[in-house]
Amino acid sequence: MSPRLLSRRAARTKQKGAGGSLVELVTIVAVALGLALGIQAFLVKPFRIPSESMVPTLQIGQRVLVDRVSKNFTDYDRGDVLVFKPPKGADENSCGVQHSETSACPRPTEDRSDTNFIKRVVAVGGDRVKVLGGSVYINGERQKESFARLDASCDICNLPDEIPVPKGSYFMMGDNRGASADSRVWGPIPKDWVIGQAFATYWPPKRIGTL
Repeated sequence: MSPRLLSRRAARTKQKGAGGSLVELVTIVAVALGLALGIQAFLVKPFRIPSESMVPTLQIGQRVLVDRVSKNFTDYDRGDVLVFKPPKGADENSCGVQHSETSACPRPTEDRSDTNFIKRVVAVGGDRVKVLGGSVYINGERQKESFARLDASCDICNLPDEIPVPKGSYFMMGDNRGASADSRVWGPIPKDWVIGQAFATYWPPKRIGTL
């Protein structure tokens, strides 16, 4: 075989090899992207903290990972930090029913908002809850809340009349009690509105850890 034919064959082989490598690379990227989107959609979702309502636990701009699976197998408990859809009333800081100015909102609006919120569960279905000096009282007993930044002077930090939390619902509050519009204003949320539980923070690097 002439040198010219050998050269042409080598060139074609090289082109096929380059083409195969490109197809392989595109396939790997597509699979990785699909896995990432699938994980985010069904397993774990990243979430950026948008406000100061969870200070000092979570700062504005901090990023957390949210477990989207466990809600299908278990109920949440007091102290869990959840990402969820609040009631539509949260868009206007309104309650679903008229109530006393000395109690928290007992019922949310029927529709839910499209916005994602992050707060902490402070009371669960069957609890009776009130707030004094920014502290949560469950069934008359003050809760130990080392994570909270208490405030005795804000408009919704003193709500002495107890309200019952409906079964299958959660009463959500921000850790920054004087700078959080939460269930005190727009009521408890049903479990169906929960996206998942925040279980770890991954950004910034100096704040990496579990919640």
